[in-house]
Amino acid sequence: MPEPSVTSAVAAPLVTRDTVSAQLRGLGVETGEILLVHSSLRSLGWVCGGAVAVVQGLLDAVGPHGTLVVPTQSADLSDPAVWQNPPVPEEWWDTIRATMPAYDPLVTPSRGVGVIPETLRTWPGALRSAHPQTSFAALGARAAEITGGHAPDCRLGERSPLARLERAGARVLLLGAGYDACTAFHLAEYRIPSPLVRVGRPGPAGWETVTEVSITSEQFDELGHDFERDRPVVRGTVGAAGVRLFPVADAVAYAERWLPMHRPREEEFAHPHS
Repeated sequence: MPEPSVTSAVAAPLVTRDTVSAQLRGLGVETGEILLVHSSLRSLGWVCGGAVAVVQGLLDAVGPHGTLVVPTQSADLSDPAVWQNPPVPEEWWDTIRATMPAYDPLVTPSRGVGVIPETLRTWPGALRSAHPQTSFAALGARAAEITGGHAPDCRLGERSPLARLERAGARVLLLGAGYDACTAFHLAEYRIPSPLVRVGRPGPAGWETVTEVSITSEQFDELGHDFERDRPVVRGTVGAAGVRLFPVADAVAYAERWLPMHRPREEEFAHPHS
């Protein structure tokens, strides 16, 4: 394995496990709390130990009675007819539907959420929720409570870990990630008038289709900007990464009011995301 260049090491701060835990504690992360973490390893700087050191630092920050939760989504377990990045030939669709492996919380990798969630997902003792496309993994004292009971027809609504996190008083930690990654906002989509969409995916007995609330992260950056302007948000840095820390409940309540005013109904139907 090549050593990191002097230029890259000098240009970014050196971040260790202790850096992560100490700077998070300095921002007010408390022993015993529950954190829903959205993260970018690259944003932190030169991390000694990579994602493993970050998870260790997060665990140190919340302590033995705390709990870490991360999104471990697997949106690739979906209907090839809706794939755009990249699309696949229509003549492949039937074969893909017939042969795609069904979701297995132990082996299905996360996709599109970064290396830190994938590292936590495979950590000894981690638990993962049951939804085949929008699962969460949790590690710590309340992991079973948070991940249990994730309904197969409720991606990010009342029967998902998001609602349990809200009730448990969890906070969102954006660790080098933007508001566009804030899954807590999606819970609000289930509490306002929203269109429904048919979602295809592989199931234990073969290909299946379920009806779901249509969700989209469009405008979440704008929503987050207004939320931060109007509500208390802890801001700071860990290494080189910008950090924001705020209650899940505050984010959901604000989004419930904001989304109906800023997302016209016709746009909801024009941009369904499955």
